[in-house]
Amino acid sequence: MSQMPQQAAVSKCPSCEEPLESGDRFCGACGYDLSAVPPRPDDHPAVAAGGAVPAPAPAPDGVDWPAARDSDGQGRPVPVHAAAELPGTDSGGSPLPPPPAAPPVPPSPGVRFDRPGEPEEYPLQAPDPRLDTAAAPRPDSPAAPAPGAKVCVACRAGRVDDDGYCENCGHAQPRERDHMEQESGPVAAVSDRGLRHHRNEDAFSVGCTALPDGAPASVAIVCDGVSSATRPDDASLAASRAAGESLLTALPRGTHPQQAMHDAILAASHAVNALADEPATAREQGPHQNAPACTLVGAVVTAGLLVVGWVGDSRVYWVPADRATPPARLTEDDSWAAQMVAAGLMSEAEAYADDRAHAITGWLGADAYELEPHTASFKPDRPGVVVVCTDGLWNYAESAEEMADAMPLDAAVRPLHGARVLVGHALDGGGHDNVTVALVPFPAVPQGAGSA
Repeated sequence: MSQMPQQAAVSKCPSCEEPLESGDRFCGACGYDLSAVPPRPDDHPAVAAGGAVPAPAPAPDGVDWPAARDSDGQGRPVPVHAAAELPGTDSGGSPLPPPPAAPPVPPSPGVRFDRPGEPEEYPLQAPDPRLDTAAAPRPDSPAAPAPGAKVCVACRAGRVDDDGYCENCGHAQPRERDHMEQESGPVAAVSDRGLRHHRNEDAFSVGCTALPDGAPASVAIVCDGVSSATRPDDASLAASRAAGESLLTALPRGTHPQQAMHDAILAASHAVNALADEPATAREQGPHQNAPACTLVGAVVTAGLLVVGWVGDSRVYWVPADRATPPARLTEDDSWAAQMVAAGLMSEAEAYADDRAHAITGWLGADAYELEPHTASFKPDRPGVVVVCTDGLWNYAESAEEMADAMPLDAAVRPLHGARVLVGHALDGGGHDNVTVALVPFPAVPQGAGSA
């Protein structure tokens, strides 16, 4: 149960000014209810005789934290803002442009917008579970949950009931897909809802297997649900699972990785198409619904070979371990902006500044204009890290150089940490979309192995 705030100690009755004993709840002379005495306000910096405020003590470890303000200088408290209400900045430090006032351009045939109109922001259901803003409950605390029970992310003391609410403070807990992390051998992935979306419509699948000769193979699939479609979260989950299972089944049988990737994309497409065939009772309410849809991007890493595959605008980047060597982007978007650039009608800056930039021209779904899986293979001659991500990340690190700068230097040996850092980079930039990234370390090429 919640604890009541400790009563402020007073020496005289506020009503008749008779002296009081410690622990008195009512005045013995006039009967005044002492529980009505407001608690003493928070301490404020003392003002020196000259009117100057003493300088705050230096922060530990030499960190120069900005001084906190608890009023606006006129006695009024400074308003408190939720993280989602603050304007974001892009990876270059420039303010993000405000949402366009004009209505979105109607899509042309074969083009789909994956950012439908939605409320400006969705407040977080509870404090971010990754931020340890409160101390963990003591084991002997009456409110401490039983060992193994799920602990509330808001009060850090109450047990979470089967309905997803804290029995101590009543906070609704974040949904399981709001933040997901997974490691599989050397591969790691992190997915986060972001700060503006009401649910996470991204999904991923990571895994490891062995080729027939015993050589290891790593797999990462990342899918981004098309927000304007029905059940985009179901589409991304079905696609990522189907593609991951297809790869982990085909590679040990000796299927060439590039062919295995092509087949995995087809398997993902079939899984998403099947969602449109489900009975109406399994669909979201609405008389007119379009088919579930998502994008897909994936990578397979084997000894000396890197294979990528994609449909849509999620991307793969290559970041060498030697940062003196330039990084590279390995995929081309299926998007309106990419088409304009490829046709020479716009520069890249002009195309991606347009409201139609993120209209995708390729996706997985029963109403896809034409399924065209893209695959490519590479033979890097040095170790590095393969970044597989949705546009929720690359919007804040679009160029290969920006992605390399945002990624920690030790990402090859600490891929989960590296993935967390990249997701944090997107959230710090504004978190305007769901953010998902998988990191696949590429091992050093064996001595004597040739390169293409």
